[in-house]
Amino acid sequence: MKDSIHDLLPELCDHFPDQVRVAEAMFINFGGREAFGGEIVTVKACEDNSLVKDQLSKPGVGKVLVVDGAGSMRRAMLGDMIAESAVDNGWEGVIVYGCIRDVNAISQLDLGVQALGAHPLKTVRKGVGELNVEVSFAGITFVPGQYAYGDNNGLLVCAQQLVLPGLH
Repeated sequence: MKDSIHDLLPELCDHFPDQVRVAEAMFINFGGREAFGGEIVTVKACEDNSLVKDQLSKPGVGKVLVVDGAGSMRRAMLGDMIAESAVDNGWEGVIVYGCIRDVNAISQLDLGVQALGAHPLKTVRKGVGELNVEVSFAGITFVPGQYAYGDNNGLLVCAQQLVLPGLH
């Protein structure tokens, strides 16, 4: 979603009110890309970002990684090096139900990143977690293969890709 508008979510809500599910307001936009969207890929892991690192090292053009970190505020599920890998591999964005770190570096990357907050402590990688399972938080369910969108107004999901008139 490189050709985007700054207030993407209000426009999507106005054009597709019966198709979108809007997340509860709890996320902070940390990434250098203010508006993003793409096909959902999920990781479910608490305080172990092994699968996050693995997924973001793979091609991700047109995709958003949704990380269910169980809302943990004790460790960061994403840091600058993994976020740089995501940019290198074409990912549109990362949504973390938990924390990230290296916020100044991440704010300079062409990547949408939303999380609950920041924490300086990295995770311990044990290879624990689940890939591409439905995850629920913020009052909505994120289903692999559906679409997630984010901007400074929040997050939403939809069963299919949404295209606004005049926006590529």
